[in-house]
Amino acid sequence: MKRRDLIVLSAAMLLTGCTGSDPISFKTTDITGSGIGADFEVNDHRGIVRRKADYAGKTIVLFFGFTNCPDVCPTTLTTLSQVMQRLGEDSKKIQVFMVSVDPDRDTPEIMSKYAPAFDPRFIGLVPTKQQLDELIRRFKLVVEYGKKDANGFYTVNHTAAAYVFDAQGRIRLYAPHETSIDDWVRDLRTLLTTV
Repeated sequence: MKRRDLIVLSAAMLLTGCTGSDPISFKTTDITGSGIGADFEVNDHRGIVRRKADYAGKTIVLFFGFTNCPDVCPTTLTTLSQVMQRLGEDSKKIQVFMVSVDPDRDTPEIMSKYAPAFDPRFIGLVPTKQQLDELIRRFKLVVEYGKKDANGFYTVNHTAAAYVFDAQGRIRLYAPHETSIDDWVRDLRTLLTTV
């Protein structure tokens, strides 16, 4: 290595050391700057349009699911409910939304009871077909509807994860279904204290 290169490398290392801050690390997937999601505009169960901008200053957890889901959706909402309890006072700085990927069956009346049953602060969102198509595109979701059985029942295979926006409205995290309560708490606390 040439002397000039050594000087440049040493200077870079010194500058890095002078910042006094380590890079932020998360247990879930950091998707900061990915452009995924950008914004959302979806009706809640009362027909009120909910927008990301309406929650400026809050961390937003956006989960996609459906009320007839036998396992992943109720498990994720149960986990998020326990996370909110563990966060205590910090939970007031977080808004959890469940967005239906099955608006044909998830009527506003059903959604008004489903999401808040896990935590009264959770808000269920019921997109129109056009809104859902836009969300699928923006969040790069996979949503596949199964074949109806003899009773008209079907299941929906969908991206089993939540997306997290920080208090400045920037997309930050992709948290898969299997994210533990401890990892959720750690990552949300990190977001709340570093933005």
